[in-house]
Amino acid sequence: MSLFSIIRIAIKSLTRNTTRTFLTMLGIIIGVAAVITMLAIGQGAKKIVDEQINSMGTNVIIVTVNFAASSGSARGDAGSGSLLEVADVEAIRNSVDGILYASPVYTTGGQIKFEGQNWRAGIMGVDVDYFNIRDMQIESGEPFYRSDVVSGNKVCVIGQTVAANLFSNTDPVGKTIRIRNIPFKVNGVLKAKGQNAMGSDQDDVILAPYTTTYARLLGNHWRSMMILVSAESKERIALAQQDILDLLQSRHRGTTSEHFVVRTQTDIAQAADTVSNTLTILLASIAGISLLVGGIGIMNIMLVSVTERIKEIGIRMAVGAGKRDVLLQFIIEAVMISFIGGIIGIFLGWGAAKTVGHYMKWSVAVTPWSVMLSVSFSWIIGVFFGWYPAKKASTLNLIDALRYE
Repeated sequence: MSLFSIIRIAIKSLTRNTTRTFLTMLGIIIGVAAVITMLAIGQGAKKIVDEQINSMGTNVIIVTVNFAASSGSARGDAGSGSLLEVADVEAIRNSVDGILYASPVYTTGGQIKFEGQNWRAGIMGVDVDYFNIRDMQIESGEPFYRSDVVSGNKVCVIGQTVAANLFSNTDPVGKTIRIRNIPFKVNGVLKAKGQNAMGSDQDDVILAPYTTTYARLLGNHWRSMMILVSAESKERIALAQQDILDLLQSRHRGTTSEHFVVRTQTDIAQAADTVSNTLTILLASIAGISLLVGGIGIMNIMLVSVTERIKEIGIRMAVGAGKRDVLLQFIIEAVMISFIGGIIGIFLGWGAAKTVGHYMKWSVAVTPWSVMLSVSFSWIIGVFFGWYPAKKASTLNLIDALRYE
């Protein structure tokens, strides 16, 4: 028999009982839809994390102190609370090759007031290089300048969240807010950055000169500082990372590499990718169980079909159909169930992923490889679970099949 004739007979057999055929497909439909949906959610989560990491800035290197490793003898002045000093920033900027920008960062928080409005926000004391390192764009007004840093002027730039909660529809530029009852003039408003990789709102922030923040807003006993650095290229980051570590050790006697933590965006991205990939694999594995169950359903129905059609198989063999023809017929039936179920599952999974993204405000990404993976897996399941029933049908004894009632 020709392959076309075998396919035609297989289609006729499947359409003979459409309800049972559809119910057999249902396991594959649900399995493929679940795989595509879970992979779309996982890829969407990865995309969000990548965007959040990129929002940190360009080629960023983060320098902090490892307080767990720092001993009392290795610390800076009693009131500093940190090994790092402002002089280290200048040393990094001037002595490490391939560095474009460097800024100290003092972080604190406090109650912010404007007329009758109150809001609590994060406050960061930074240098003017910080705007370039973090790619902070000004939406209205202007940033503060080097002269403001040198003079310790009480000026600031605020994020969108702070502006919305303190000023509502009023233009903040030029207004005076009170940070812990200390007046600060608002020079400008930052463009929105959204959430960072940790889920924190990057727009709920106030940036002020680090000299002003250090003198006016920080406590006397804990003035912990970190340093943000921007390398000139991605290729330069690893070398700059090691050069910064060596420089800090040479500047602070009695310290080792364990006293400082020099991280990069690559380190953070790799850690985030590991978590995201683990989550994606876990979700896909759970969804894959549905495909396995669907395959078992196909085998079960095909075995029932073989039993019901033993006499039909015997007649076909009697009129010239060979074992190969019978084998191909039942394998094709199983594969067609899987393939059609897989196609339906693709559309159902795509729709489910888009629905989840719409109602949960979640970014989802249905990728071509996830579709190909699901369809290929459904084909493999059709062949694998259809082989045994097909083999059983092809090895039936002709006489016994004709006499079967």
